[in-house]
Amino acid sequence: MQRKRWGIGVLFGAAVLLLNPGVKADESDPLPAPKGMPQERAVSVYNVGVTLLRDKHYAAAQEQFEQALALDEALAEAHNNLAFSLRMQGKHHFERALQHYNRALELKPDLAQAYMYRGVLFTSMGDYASARTDHAKLLVLDQELAAKLERIIAGGRDDDGGLAGLYD
Repeated sequence: MQRKRWGIGVLFGAAVLLLNPGVKADESDPLPAPKGMPQERAVSVYNVGVTLLRDKHYAAAQEQFEQALALDEALAEAHNNLAFSLRMQGKHHFERALQHYNRALELKPDLAQAYMYRGVLFTSMGDYASARTDHAKLLVLDQELAAKLERIIAGGRDDDGGLAGLYD
């Protein structure tokens, strides 16, 4: 019984971390729009997506991040946040989310938030080895995010295959 309580506590902590609007969402920081540069419009659209993401309007945020990427495919943060938006919309989006996390990391290999949330995605998919690989990378890049991912991995999956029902 004690173990079950501990597991529920970890899963509750993960739910608070990922869904509480009061918790700062590192992956959703707005970017400064480079005035007069070709990326200015893409970053402006991206920042609209960030606002929608923070308000948990995941489908609308997805649209904004897709538009930003149509304007500047090399915007790593837009790939990362698009992946996050997709992941938060459910399991049927997991494969596409993984593609965008991977692209974000191709473009910006030190983007700690992408490792964090790709690790959460891997955990949700039952791929603990890949989640641990992302955790190892986070230990070098960002100790705080590494600790958060460690707690999520330790919580594992619930009986029906979801991560504490966060994505169902």
